[in-house]
Amino acid sequence: MNRTDPAHGAPAHGLAGELAGLAADAPASLLDRVAARRVHVPGPLEGLQVAFTDHGVAYLRAGLDDEEFTAAFRARFARPLLPADRPPAGLVPALRTGTLGGLRLDLRGLSEFEAAVLRAAARIPRGQTRPYAWVARAAGRPKAVRAVGSALGRNPVPLLIPCHRVTRSDGTLGDYVFGADAKERLLRAEDVDVREAADLARRGVRLVGSDTTGIVCYPTCGDARRITPAHRRGFRDLAAAQAAGYRPCRHCRPGGPDPA
Repeated sequence: MNRTDPAHGAPAHGLAGELAGLAADAPASLLDRVAARRVHVPGPLEGLQVAFTDHGVAYLRAGLDDEEFTAAFRARFARPLLPADRPPAGLVPALRTGTLGGLRLDLRGLSEFEAAVLRAAARIPRGQTRPYAWVARAAGRPKAVRAVGSALGRNPVPLLIPCHRVTRSDGTLGDYVFGADAKERLLRAEDVDVREAADLARRGVRLVGSDTTGIVCYPTCGDARRITPAHRRGFRDLAAAQAAGYRPCRHCRPGGPDPA
């Protein structure tokens, strides 16, 4: 006959079995669902570290030591962070080429607007730039240019989502989470003619067109870069180009007028 637990009237060996069940090991996957992993990776900037979860890459920063990176990650995501043996598959090629390929990103926690801004920025091709106003239009909020700047400043995965390719609407390079010098270096590495961009900005030229095709583009658009100097025309905005008989490029899709 089984002895009975006097407090609950249940067989003693049954209670012991239940307690033993509570002490069983957690599933192997539980830690990966709770904690993120961090790893140092080679890339276009020095001192890159990345945090990733079972959903994908969640955070990327440069120039921080392990302690600073861990503190910054925990302050933003409130999750534990553990070292990893190796980066997730596809991360190093994505940093080398400037394109995601099949690399997964974990962008949970962003607002709907922030996610729309990052999706828009991710569509800017390597070696090209777009103004904040273009990103605002692509995100479905054409008047939210200042808010776009704030959203890009909170980009958790710069380089992978290329906010360095977003410039001010006046043509100057603008701010960047890793600093203006790093932004210029990244753009030069993608063969963006930073010197020409600065010269056009000084002259108030925001768009360039070809007088042979009648198409007007952002200056770094692949189509614009093929215009020979003899057939290149500059415009302050799309309205001025359209008044001269030009139509917007279907690839870079310049818009306007850009909100202040």
